[in-house]
Amino acid sequence: MSDASAPATSPGTSRSTSATIAPNILRYLARVAHGYGVDLQPLLARVGLDSTVMTSTALRVSYRQGSDVIRQAVERTGDEHLGLRVGAAQHLTAWGLLGFAMMAADTQQEAIETGVRYQNLSGAMTVWSARWEEAGYVLRTDLPDPALDPTVAVFLIEEAYSSVVTLIRLNVGASFAPQAMEFAFPAPRDRSPFEELFRCPVRFDAAGNRMVIPTRWARAPMPGRDPITYASMLDVLDTEMASRRSQQDLLEVLEISIAQSLPAVPSFLEQARRHASSERTLRRRLAACGTTYEAIVDGVRRERAEQLLRRPELTLRDIARRAGFADVSALRRAVRRWHGATPLELRTELLEREAPSDRQRV
Repeated sequence: MSDASAPATSPGTSRSTSATIAPNILRYLARVAHGYGVDLQPLLARVGLDSTVMTSTALRVSYRQGSDVIRQAVERTGDEHLGLRVGAAQHLTAWGLLGFAMMAADTQQEAIETGVRYQNLSGAMTVWSARWEEAGYVLRTDLPDPALDPTVAVFLIEEAYSSVVTLIRLNVGASFAPQAMEFAFPAPRDRSPFEELFRCPVRFDAAGNRMVIPTRWARAPMPGRDPITYASMLDVLDTEMASRRSQQDLLEVLEISIAQSLPAVPSFLEQARRHASSERTLRRRLAACGTTYEAIVDGVRRERAEQLLRRPELTLRDIARRAGFADVSALRRAVRRWHGATPLELRTELLEREAPSDRQRV
């Protein structure tokens, strides 16, 4: 599904306009928002996701589409912890075949590791990893782009861990509780929803987002474990993963890598090494996609600059530095090339474009 609301881009695909995410989160978000008396259907339709499209099993949405809907849903419901509600409303069936495979896994650890391995099939909008650490079995999640709108970023992290805790309780018992929760975002005004949901010590302003799972729970057997079914499901998931390792996958991986590295930009040689490829092969694959590494870098910088310009508290010097430009003059030249406007003119336009959503707030 293309992003009809996005402006035309230069060669190279901006990750925010690449439709790669299964829209599970948006479907549950619409249900939860409905409980607040907020109808998200007009908003979904405005970004190209009408009711017919949203029921398509083949649908993929972009980060820009997802972020726009999430941001306005939080505003319209007035619930700063909307991510917790959306995560708690989910079931493993929302993850399709991956959810079924996790239910058939031998232990909770194996179920989690299966989810991490095939996370690109689940509609996840964060990046998961899991491993044993001194504190216990730790499940981490990171944002695909650290410059995401803060409201959207908090929602995504809340939704991610809320859904995990909810699904673990559905599978291995309602008494499950993490050993500890750590969030990288600042403490909210009201911490009680976190304490009620997670039922463990919760820390904010941490170095990263972590859920520490006690050993006994990580090694707990899954009630629906079935090795034959599990192996069969992995075969199906492997086939599905292979079918989606297309040109778009390569672009998305590169875009995320660049976005997470800004303000520094990995060299083309470094990217080739990361993908176990020669420079010649990687350049040939990008040519087959109709783009170049330089164009992808330009697209990611454009997205980052546009995100930062929406934050009035940042100076142009701040934005130039965070978006990886040498100085403000380089930022001005790039914005002029992209939009035919100065950074300040673009900032005014972006803020005015979003102003109507504030007036529509419920």
